[in-house]
Amino acid sequence: MGRRILTIAVLAALAVLPPVFHLTGQAFYLDLATRLVILAMAAVSLNLILGYGGMISFGHAAFVGLGAYAVGIPAHHWLYDATGDWAVSGLAQIPLAMGVTSLFALLTGLICLRTRGVHFIMITMAFGQMVYYLIVSVEAYGGDDGLVIDTRSQLPGLDLDDPLQLYGLAYVSLLLVMGLVRLITRSRFGMVLQGARGNDERLRTLGFDTYAYRLTAYVISGAICGYAGALLGNFTTFISPDMMDWTRSGELMFMVILGGAGTALGPVLGATAFIVLEEVLSSLTVHWHLPFGLLLIGVVLFARGGLLGLLGRIGGRDDGAADNPGNGRDDGQEDRRGDRQNDTSGDGQGDGHANGPAARTDGTRGTDAEDGR
Repeated sequence: MGRRILTIAVLAALAVLPPVFHLTGQAFYLDLATRLVILAMAAVSLNLILGYGGMISFGHAAFVGLGAYAVGIPAHHWLYDATGDWAVSGLAQIPLAMGVTSLFALLTGLICLRTRGVHFIMITMAFGQMVYYLIVSVEAYGGDDGLVIDTRSQLPGLDLDDPLQLYGLAYVSLLLVMGLVRLITRSRFGMVLQGARGNDERLRTLGFDTYAYRLTAYVISGAICGYAGALLGNFTTFISPDMMDWTRSGELMFMVILGGAGTALGPVLGATAFIVLEEVLSSLTVHWHLPFGLLLIGVVLFARGGLLGLLGRIGGRDDGAADNPGNGRDDGQEDRRGDRQNDTSGDGQGDGHANGPAARTDGTRGTDAEDGR
């Protein structure tokens, strides 16, 4: 099955099935679909830095939680402190959620991105847990017990108390986020981000400030996660520190890896598989985490490129890494790439990784299509 056909099929199913659930009175499945697309949006944002930028963040759930609290706290003051109607306006809450998470991503990213590998993983998790325990300690907003959102965000022309309209907003938002991430990764900025993942030193030698590129991507990812958190808060009408625990970050990472990191559809496919398997396995046994964990191990060991790559190989082509240069190429592509480098440079310039702009062997900053494929 072609990657484009699969993408259309998955997005079409997400567009058609939930309204059918609503019309047939199956509210549970509509709620399940709403949760799915919101978490898929968060996974897409994580994929921007994990799949394309090589930054493994274990604190991304903090952005989701901060976005949810940016909706819940103003609504709380509107109800109990007679704050103005702006406090429940989505036109104020959503920008607030994205602004808070962008600022948090900027401040933490300035520190986190000076580290690499396991150190980056641990420091992102540490910042996430700092926010978790901060919210736990604030008794005014429920502390560990959480906070009920009595009034959903009010948006012009939309009634978020209508579950179908809430789903429609979440679905359209997912499409826009997917388009935005695709636009970013296909741009010069995205080529540099992916090239730095493969050979940061070469990119810096060519004059690119890779630290600034990574920081920008990290802030964009945090802002998108904050928006997803605002929608999640409106969906659940209940927020708690548990939303930003490190285990929630692990779930987002699971979705990205399960579906296929570094691909446009992978996070959505991973979120779909995650939510469906969670519901099915939890209905069969209380120990559903065990088969869930074994599934992840199996995907990592035997399904290169995640479910998307597996489906691509079943269909006769390796679609799992088609969106991500240098990730999952077949051996024939690698050999041809090596031959081209050897032909164009006999002084050892072709020894580096061929990701993004760093693939050029003439010492220039390539911007053509070959740089990103």
